[in-house]
Amino acid sequence: MECVVCKNKSIEVFKIIERKKYWKCSICFAKFLDKSHYLDSNSEKNRYLEHNNNIDDPSYRKFLSKLSIPLEKKLSANDHGLEFGCGHGPALADMLKGNGYQINLYDPFFFPDKSVLEKKYNFITCTETVEHFFDPYQEFNLLDNLLLDNAWLGIMTCFLTKESQFENWYYRKDPTHVVFYAEETFKIIAEQRNWTCEIPTKDIVLLYKNKLN
Repeated sequence: MECVVCKNKSIEVFKIIERKKYWKCSICFAKFLDKSHYLDSNSEKNRYLEHNNNIDDPSYRKFLSKLSIPLEKKLSANDHGLEFGCGHGPALADMLKGNGYQINLYDPFFFPDKSVLEKKYNFITCTETVEHFFDPYQEFNLLDNLLLDNAWLGIMTCFLTKESQFENWYYRKDPTHVVFYAEETFKIIAEQRNWTCEIPTKDIVLLYKNKLN
């Protein structure tokens, strides 16, 4: 066994809850569900369809602005971005397009056109996406390959701050959430890829791909 996030072998059983086994990594501090409990693709898609991600919902757009506002401060006019794991209601892309950015969409269930993964981008957004990654180490490598030099990866996910709250945490109870990150986790993810890591506020991460990468 090894950590699905950083590939270190310093992992141990964290908790068993409702017959589900969760692991923890002592290097990157990620917690993750044992692969034997992953949903099949049909069940996973059906769960996503339950999400009320209305593009025109003001409260949803305000929620997404927690990422868009700090990210846009890093961008230049006409930058080309990718919303990776955009779901069936790509509201963030709509917001960024409205502010003059070019945006491509990718989602394995709802926007599965893999030709967009053959390009490179000035920025990539992952909002409420990375907690669904079955193989985050490889997914972050893919994102690294999709980024141009001096490009930004903006992530929104709910940080795990207190291990004692894990069992009753609403985020854990979503059956499609299989990886849970702490702030320290993203610092390790960045270090492994020669990225710079900024955390402007809780649950928001801005990762910068340095030119030397």
